[in-house]
Amino acid sequence: MKTLYYNGKIYTGTLPLVSCFAVEDGRFCFAGNEADAPMAEERIDLQGKFVCAGFNDSHMHLLNYGQALTVAPLHAHTGSLEELIRCLKETAPGRGGWILGRGWNQDFFTEEKKMPTRYDLDRVSQVHPVCAIRACGHALSVNSKALELLGITGDTPQMEGGEIVMEHGQPNGIFFDNAMDLVLPKIPAPDKEELKQMIRLGCRALNRYGITSCQSDDYCVFHNISWETVNKAFRELEEAGELTVRVYEQANFTNLNALREFVQSGHNTGAGTDLFRMGPLKMLGDGALGARTAFLSRPYADAPDTRGLSVFTKEEFESLIGYANENGMQAAVHCIGDACLDLMLGAYEKALREHPRTDHRHGIVHCQITRPDQLEKMAELGLHIYAQSIFLDYDVHMVEDRVGTELAASSYSWKWLKDRGCRVSNGSDCPVELPNVMGGIQCAVTRRDLKGFGPYLPEQAFCVQEALDSFTKEGAYASFEEETKGQIKPGMLADFVILGENPFETTPEHLKDIPILATFLAGKPVYSL
Repeated sequence: MKTLYYNGKIYTGTLPLVSCFAVEDGRFCFAGNEADAPMAEERIDLQGKFVCAGFNDSHMHLLNYGQALTVAPLHAHTGSLEELIRCLKETAPGRGGWILGRGWNQDFFTEEKKMPTRYDLDRVSQVHPVCAIRACGHALSVNSKALELLGITGDTPQMEGGEIVMEHGQPNGIFFDNAMDLVLPKIPAPDKEELKQMIRLGCRALNRYGITSCQSDDYCVFHNISWETVNKAFRELEEAGELTVRVYEQANFTNLNALREFVQSGHNTGAGTDLFRMGPLKMLGDGALGARTAFLSRPYADAPDTRGLSVFTKEEFESLIGYANENGMQAAVHCIGDACLDLMLGAYEKALREHPRTDHRHGIVHCQITRPDQLEKMAELGLHIYAQSIFLDYDVHMVEDRVGTELAASSYSWKWLKDRGCRVSNGSDCPVELPNVMGGIQCAVTRRDLKGFGPYLPEQAFCVQEALDSFTKEGAYASFEEETKGQIKPGMLADFVILGENPFETTPEHLKDIPILATFLAGKPVYSL
C-alpha cells in the first residue's frame, strides 16, 4: 500500500524544503510537492509539521544504555556525594547481590569535587558489594565488600593502560580504564533473555529521541559474554520484529587473535542485514577528559602529575589496525587526547601505506583534543570524524582548565575538518550522555552548553543544515549506507521523524526544546508522543 504524507515541511537532505513524500513497501517512493504527488491508497495530513530522515547516532553503546536503564540512575543524582549515596541506598541488589549504578560525575558535586571512594560507598552497604560507574565509563568506584570479594589488596599488581588508585598502600576503591577489568567481569553476567530485554529498553528509549539508526559498540559491555551471544540476541530480536533501531555494530576487540577469528568467521564490515550489520573494528585508545585519563602529549594543566593513559601500545595499535585494513575492514578508534591521536594517526598511515585503499572510511571517535598538525594529517588521510557535539554541554566548562589555553584553542575543531573534506557524523556516546539529538544539534550550532554558557571556539559552529546532516546523511555515509538511508529520497528506507517545530525557523537557543512527535522505521510507527 502506498501512503502519501502531505502538507508538511520536509527536509529531504537538500534545500529547499518540500511539502510531501510517499512511502511504499517500507521505502520512500516519492518526495516533492503536491502538484507532482502520486495517487495513494492512504493520505496523511502533516498539518504543517517538519519531517526529516530518522536520526542516526553514529557512536554509542546500545546494550550498555539498556543496562544503564536497569541500574541506579546516578546521572540524575549527581548533584552531591550525599545524593549519590542516597540513590544507591534505595537500589535493590541485583545479579549476585551487587548494587549497581552508573552516571556520577564529581565535577557536578556542589561540595568537594572528589570521586567516591570505598569508604564513601561503605555507607551504602557493608553487606552487599557496590559498584558505581562514572558517567564517562572510564572510571568506577567500589566499596570494601567488593574489594574483599574480588581479592584486590595493596599487593595486587597494576595493569597496563589502567590504574588501581592507592592510598597509604591500599586500594581506595577507584579504578581507571583497563584496571576496571579486575571488577566488571566478576559481576555475574545477564543471560541472553536479559540481554534482549536491555536491547529492547535501549531501542525504545532511542526511538523517543527520533533515532532510527545507531552505530554501537556492544561487545565489551559484559566481558564474560561472547560476541556470538550478543549477535544472537540482536538477531533473535530482529527475527521477532522487535528491533526498532538499525544497528551497525562497532566490533570491539583488544587482541589480534580474537579479531582474526571474528573476520575469518565471516563477520567483516558490511556483513548482515539492514537491521543488524557488522561495522568497523572498534578500539578504545585512551580514557576520558573528565576523569583525566585521556592521553595527552603534555601534563594536564590542572593535574601536572599525569598525562592520562594509553590503553594500547604503539605495536598493538599497528597490528590491529594493520590487520583490519589489510582485510578490507573499516576501523574506528576512540581518541580523546592528542598523544593517543599521534599513535592512531601513525597506525593509520602505516596501514594505508602497506595496503592502500581508496574508500576505507577509517575514523576517529570523539576527536576532541587536537593540535593543528594533527588536523592537517586527518584531512590528508581522509579520515571520518565521529563527533559528539553534545559533549560541549559539559566540556566547555573544563576543557581549558584540563589541557591549557594552547591545546584548547585547536580542539573540538570539527567544522575545520569538515571544510577540508573530512566527513563528520554526530552521536552521543550514550550512556555517557543521553542520546538527545536536538540537544546535540543545538550544541553544534551554538558551541555553548544547553543553558547558554559560552561560546567555545564559535568559528567551529555548524549551521542548522550541517547539524541535521551530521545526524542523518553523514551517519549513513559512516556505515557505507548513503545509498540506502539518511535522506527522504525515492528508493531509500522510509525511516523518518516528525518534529514539533521547524529547526530552520527556530532560534538556536531553543533547538533543544523541539519535541519529537513521532518516529517511523521502514514506514511503520515505533514511537508517538
